Amino acid sequence: MTIPASIRQQTCRDCLAGKDLGFEISMAFQPIVDWRAQRICAFEALVRGPNGEGAGWVFDQVTHDNRYYFDQACRVKAIEWASKLGCSNYLHINFLPNAVYNPETCIKATIEAADLYHFDLRKLVFEVTEGEEIISKSHLQRIFSSYAARGFQTAIDDYGSGYASHEWLVELRPHILKLDRSLIIDIDRDKEQQAGVKQVVAQCELQGTRILAEGIETVAELQTLLGLGVNFVQGYLFAYPGFQELPDVDFAQLEKML
Repeated sequence: MTIPASIRQQTCRDCLAGKDLGFEISMAFQPIVDWRAQRICAFEALVRGPNGEGAGWVFDQVTHDNRYYFDQACRVKAIEWASKLGCSNYLHINFLPNAVYNPETCIKATIEAADLYHFDLRKLVFEVTEGEEIISKSHLQRIFSSYAARGFQTAIDDYGSGYASHEWLVELRPHILKLDRSLIIDIDRDKEQQAGVKQVVAQCELQGTRILAEGIETVAELQTLLGLGVNFVQGYLFAYPGFQELPDVDFAQLEKML
C-alpha cells in the first residue's frame, strides 16, 4: 500500500500536534528480568484504558482513521507514566509498523515527549508486534535502521505466533528477540519445542541478538529455558502487569522454588 505524500505530511503534523484520539488511554507495566544478574532490567509498557480496561477494550476503539495517532499516543503516554513512576530501567514500547509513515518524522513526537518528561532516550526499546502482517519488509527494515541510527534498541515481539520467520530474524537483526508464550507453554514437557527454541537461541547468539522469553508462568518452564541458554525472562511467574505502577520481583522467593 502506497500512502500519498499529502496524507503522510498531514498525519505527521497531527501526530506532533497531539491530535485527539477520541478516547483515553493509560499504561500498565510488566518487569523484564535479567535472571543471571537477579535484577529487573526493563519494563514493558502495555496499553490500557483510563480505568485499567484491558488491551482488548483499547484496540476495539482503534480504527483505520486513528491508528496512526494511536501509535504515537501510546509512545507518549508510556514515556509520561514511566517518568512519573521514576523508571530508570529500559522501557519497552510496542509500535504498529504499518502506522509509521516516515520513521525519521514519526519519531519526533517520541523525542519531544522524552525531553518534556525528562526520560533518557537511550533507555527506549521499540518492539514491533509480530501479530500484525507487515505490508512492506523494506519499510520495516528502514524503521529498524532509522531507530538504530538514533541509538534506540529494537525488538521483534511475539516471535513464533504470527507472521515473522527465521528469515526476518536474520535480515532485520533486532537487538532483542522475544519468544511468544505459544513457544513457552509446557516447554518442559515438549522435546520438539525445546529443540526449536534451542535453534533460535543458537541463531541469536550467532548474530548478537539477545533472546527474551515472555509469558513464563511456571517454575518448570523457567528451569527449562534457563537450561536452553535463555537468560532474559518475563511473565506472570515474576510479576503481573501493574496498572500505573512498576511491580517488583521477589527473587528470593523464586530461588527457593527452583
